[in-house]
This record gives sequence, structure tokens and C-alpha cells, in this order.
Amino acid sequence: MFEFTHRIRFSHAKYYSFRPIPLPKPFKDGTGGFGNFAPERGCIELYDSEGACAHLACTGRFVEMILPLILNNETKSFKEWKQSLYWKFRNEGFQSGPAVEVGQLEIMMMDILAQRAGLPLHRFMGAEKDWAAAYKGGGSLLLSDEELVEDMQRYVEEGYRTVKFKVGSDEGTDMGRDVRRFKKVRDALGEEVAIAVDANQRWSVEEACQFGKMIEEYGPAWFEEPIHAHDMNGIRRLHELLPDIQLAFGESMRISYAYETYAEKGVGHLQPSFGRMTRMDDLLRIRDMAREKGIRFSSGGRVYMNASFGCLYGPEEYIEFHEPPTVPVGEYTMFCPEERNGRFYVSKDAPGIAQRMNVEKLEKDGLLQGYEIYRPM
Repeated sequence: MFEFTHRIRFSHAKYYSFRPIPLPKPFKDGTGGFGNFAPERGCIELYDSEGACAHLACTGRFVEMILPLILNNETKSFKEWKQSLYWKFRNEGFQSGPAVEVGQLEIMMMDILAQRAGLPLHRFMGAEKDWAAAYKGGGSLLLSDEELVEDMQRYVEEGYRTVKFKVGSDEGTDMGRDVRRFKKVRDALGEEVAIAVDANQRWSVEEACQFGKMIEEYGPAWFEEPIHAHDMNGIRRLHELLPDIQLAFGESMRISYAYETYAEKGVGHLQPSFGRMTRMDDLLRIRDMAREKGIRFSSGGRVYMNASFGCLYGPEEYIEFHEPPTVPVGEYTMFCPEERNGRFYVSKDAPGIAQRMNVEKLEKDGLLQGYEIYRPM
């Protein structure tokens, strides 16, 4: 899909590294994700020879693996850069970190091309609207029942009609607690609000089946990553055991072909994640795949960036707003889309991707470690 022929020569880059951004509360999911800090550790400014500058949060791995391959005074088309680097890392595997970094470069190149065109990224990609519909998730396992219910109620008051929380208490052994929490949330929100749960691959097929049957009466919107994300035959078995519960998978996969298998195995909700894909146009391939098969689609990742792609989705094709890590990072992000009544409204005026890390604020708050400038050798 994204096979632009525009030519690019990268002139230099500036990488900022920063200390971990603290979360207001420790966060834990079914397999122990996050902890006390957001995962962001750095951001980059990547310049082309015409003066455009792409901004993106990224890791030091991008600096180590990608910059030496693009800061070489070569001029190539978008398509040529993308294809040459994509295949360069084939032996690493298309689930690998290096392959994902190629996807990160693709985002930055699209930012540059949109800036040249004088268009915001979503319009450059062909969007006909300036907003993305969203659902809101959070619900750390470390929250008390009362705190969980309060958060879910607040999400609804903010305008969200679909909410999500974590399950897999006590390393997955306390299903009773998870069921109790689901009932409390359902009782508090009523039947009109969709409630999803996310196990982050905590259980075996048999355990996930047991839990699914325990919550079925409360009408889960979907059951996310109940088992290992690569256990394709296990997913098929679980779908056969829980035919009336929508299984959701996708944030752990990096390439569209895996989603074809997911759909074949009975997954009813495909969930690619912005910023984790090896090819960014795979987000739209997976969207179209879901439409063709009549199943649900949403995309995860940092909501402020994901919103640009969400503008190409339908009103029932959501982006995820995962509040616990997103809000503290958002405090250090400039020019975020406007959040209003379950939607994110993207600027129609700023060319390219408006969002960028506020390095001045990071420095003021003692989080900026430093920066380094990279140029062609």
C-alpha cells in the first residue's frame, strides 16, 4: 500500500535519551508488565536534505541498527529505503526487534513526506475524517476492587462506551478475584457499556476455558490474549470450547500474515499495535482483512500517534487508549490530539505528525540524560 516513489536523503539525526518516566501508580498485568515506569527511554529527530524533520519516540536500538544504514549520503525513494532495509534483516526474523525498527523508520519517512506535501499524516494517507474512535483500558491487577470500579466508571463518564481491565490475579491462580471484579464492574456500569478483559497470555487452554465460562454470564465484549499468542492450535481449541466468547489477539505479532492464521483459528478480534509492526501499511491490510471476514478490528500502541491511523478506520474500529502508561508520557508530549467523548481529534493544520516529546520539560524535571547528533561518515 505505502509504496511512495518520493526520494529522500537523510542529512543527520539527533537522539535524546532520558531517564524512566515514573507512573503515578505501579502497574501490573497478568504476566507482570510495566511496573513503576513507562517504557519510553528516548526520542529522535531525523532530518532530510530538504529540511524536514521527523519526530518519534524510539529506542537506542534504532540508533545502533538503523542510523548507520541510512546516514550514508545515499538518495533513495521511500519504497527503496523500505524494501532494502526490510529484507536486510530477514534472517533476524520478521518478529524481531530489528525488523520492527524498520517499521519505525517507515513512520518517520511518512512524516517527512507528509510535511513536504503540507498535509497532516492522516490526510496524506488518504483519511477523509479527522478523528479516531477509541476504547479505554487500564485496570491494573494492583488496584483494589473499589479503585478498579472507580476507574471504569470514570472512563464511562469521560465518554467511552467500551472499557477494558486486566485479569490474571495472583499469577493467574485467583480466578475468583477476577470474576468478582468483573461482576462489580458490570453491576456499576450496567448492560449498555461493553467490558473487555485482558489476560496478557496468562493461562493454558484449559485454564482460559475455565475462566471464560466463569465470566460468560457477565457478557465480556472480548477476552484478550487468554493464552500464549503463538499457540495457534491452542487458540483454535479455545475457540471451539468458548464459541460464544470473542477471542482477541494481535499485539504480540509484527506482520500481517500472522493475522490471517489468527482469523482461520477462530480469533474474532484482530489487534495489531502501532509502533510494533514491521510494515506500517500492515495496519490497513489487517483492517481490511477484518472487514472482509466480518470480525472486529482495533489497533493498540501510543494513542497520540495511533490516532493518525485511526482516522482511516470506521466508527466501530477503535484505537486503544491504555491510560496507565499513556497519561504520564502524555505530560511530556506536545501537540497531542484532543480527547473528547471517546474520540481523538487530530489537527488538520499541522503537517506531518505533530506529536513530539517535550525535551525542555524532560530536562526541567530532571529526566533528560543527554543527546547526541549523528551525521554521515
